[in-house]
Amino acid sequence: MMRRLTPIVMGLALIAASCGGGDTGGDFDEDAFAGIDVTVGSKNFTEQYVLSEILIQALAARGANVVDATDTGDTPTTRAALLSGDIDTYWEYNSTGWVEHLGQPEAPSPEGEELTELVAEADSERNSIEWIGRSSFNDTYGFAVAPDIAEETRASRITVEAFDLEGMADYLEDNPDTNVCVEPEFPTRADGLVLFEQSTGFEVPADRLRVFDDAADIYDAVAEGICDFGEIFTTDGRIDANDLTVVVDPGVFYVYNVSLNIPTDLHQRAPEAWDELVNDILAPLSQNRITELNRRVSDGEPLSEVAADFIRTFRING
Repeated sequence: MMRRLTPIVMGLALIAASCGGGDTGGDFDEDAFAGIDVTVGSKNFTEQYVLSEILIQALAARGANVVDATDTGDTPTTRAALLSGDIDTYWEYNSTGWVEHLGQPEAPSPEGEELTELVAEADSERNSIEWIGRSSFNDTYGFAVAPDIAEETRASRITVEAFDLEGMADYLEDNPDTNVCVEPEFPTRADGLVLFEQSTGFEVPADRLRVFDDAADIYDAVAEGICDFGEIFTTDGRIDANDLTVVVDPGVFYVYNVSLNIPTDLHQRAPEAWDELVNDILAPLSQNRITELNRRVSDGEPLSEVAADFIRTFRING
């Protein structure tokens, strides 16, 4: 786990500069979290870094004593850190909560609002973990296709059917030399590869799965043709950056709206401030906007600057 204090100081300088801009306005309570210690964690991919950096800067501007423990690890590691108290908060997705953390045997509700309510109620009762807010964007699983396969299978005026998950399964079955690149979690998660296999009836042979330790590397590998198919997150900016073709999903993969997870006792120390802050962060984050923020970071823009720019644009810090 990484704990970084210096970037918070840098972030505060950026916030100060941002709040001096002519397009900013509105008030916020600089002491809303005064005297409250908050260790912010995150899972290990770009969107989590973006959301967590925005949160860190906003909390610091409101008087919190913030420790940056982002890049905490994969989903099980990060959840365990929250439950053990090694971190105080991180951003989590409703279907992940339903399937992975609560171990529900049935498929989650396809309605994001209902699903978040169900998860929030159960996690609060069982584990004293609150789910604050809900994003409108849906960062679900998907697959991207290598350029040569995308060209080979693209729809034309004669063949108008989209290349969907069924088409992907058929292609894999007809071409036994093709591979599927995935991150370590995806083959074992109850909301991962198994949903593709159950919906299509095609089980990907283990020797055709290529596992990447870092999911970020899959995007370039697909673009370069190293991977024939690759697991992706649908709000990841590298899809557009690499001009990747995404396999059409008719609704096989679950909905993944994000909320802030926080222990009940910490939330109760400043409940209105937590609720207001999370709403201010999530309200402007449409599917296109979060994808663009993710792309900018993937393209090499400093994370702290991308977050500060978002905060300034939507006047989250006044």
